Amino acid sequence: MGLEAQCKAIGDFAESRNAQVLARFTEVESGGRDNRPELDKALQLAKLTGATLVIAKLDRLSRNATFLLTLQTSGVRFLAVDMPEANDLTVGIMALVAQQEREAILRRTKEALAAAKARGVKLGNPNGAAALKRAGQGGDALRKTVMGNADIFAADLASVIADIRAQGNVTLRAIAGELNHRGIQTRRSGKWYVSTVKNLLERIG
Repeated sequence: MGLEAQCKAIGDFAESRNAQVLARFTEVESGGRDNRPELDKALQLAKLTGATLVIAKLDRLSRNATFLLTLQTSGVRFLAVDMPEANDLTVGIMALVAQQEREAILRRTKEALAAAKARGVKLGNPNGAAALKRAGQGGDALRKTVMGNADIFAADLASVIADIRAQGNVTLRAIAGELNHRGIQTRRSGKWYVSTVKNLLERIG
């Protein structure tokens, strides 16, 4: 189901409920990806406005444990167009199944690699580091990529920080507490502390 079809499904669903769509967010999900900035923004808006988060197709995400667990623990009301009867219990069960399947895939992959190694198969790319050096994409390129991702993450949170400060939370500890209270995770999907807030504010400038 393409993005255009998903947008239409949500629009039709909202119209059938005589509801207004406040905003649309597009998140490209994968089972191994824990950084979900668009989902965080959608949940944040839902919390701030009391709106309901509407998902076009929950079944496409049924194997994504990180998404489902975030959705379950966010405290935000949600509806899925293809499964309007879904609730917290449904999502919780889906999350457990998804996590079990993910662990099974990782286990099978490790076993297959071990078996290949035992047969004398060489694993990995021995020319990888050399190729990066020839292309001038060694440690400097990696650091630039990491820094760039951190800058993007900080920019996404700039408006949230401004809103938190506007509500009177101006100390590092108060901002960290409010970010955790809102369910917003750090770039590494952890909790906020004084040190991580300090680093974020320095990056936002």
